[in-house]
Amino acid sequence: MRKFEFNSKFRLWRFRIGHSELQTNHSELLFQSKGFTLIEIIILIVMAGILLPTIIVPFVTGVRGSGKPEKVTTAMYFAHQRMEELMKFDYSRAPELNPGTYTLPAPPVSGYTWQWVISYVDNNFAASESDVGYKRIQVSVTDPEGDTYNVHSVVTDFP
Repeated sequence: MRKFEFNSKFRLWRFRIGHSELQTNHSELLFQSKGFTLIEIIILIVMAGILLPTIIVPFVTGVRGSGKPEKVTTAMYFAHQRMEELMKFDYSRAPELNPGTYTLPAPPVSGYTWQWVISYVDNNFAASESDVGYKRIQVSVTDPEGDTYNVHSVVTDFP
């Protein structure tokens, strides 16, 4: 059985729960419910000091690395551009498709380098010493940070 009584003459609250009774002054109840204590504020500051760096560090890292997608896109654009230029040549009549390693000309944006390798391959795409009707073209572009991106294609001599 719970019972709450307020005695206005003495400004006392009486709480009766079962057989026990608790008395407290009305002004004590008001004083206990005001604001935060100093200890609670210090605990909040310590918790914020621990939690904020764990949130901010990944965010800052993400912002720093946000230029990387642009570099990847630029490198892959150069690789695909060069691959398209090489794919337009006829298999046997173009000196541009002679087996070898080529590095010039450089891409139009500074900091990027490219290289393409043309080699003979067999019908299983394994390296071959002689021409059996397949040539593999590999274009590699290196971005200013030193990461390399590759594009591969195979051209055939069959109609």
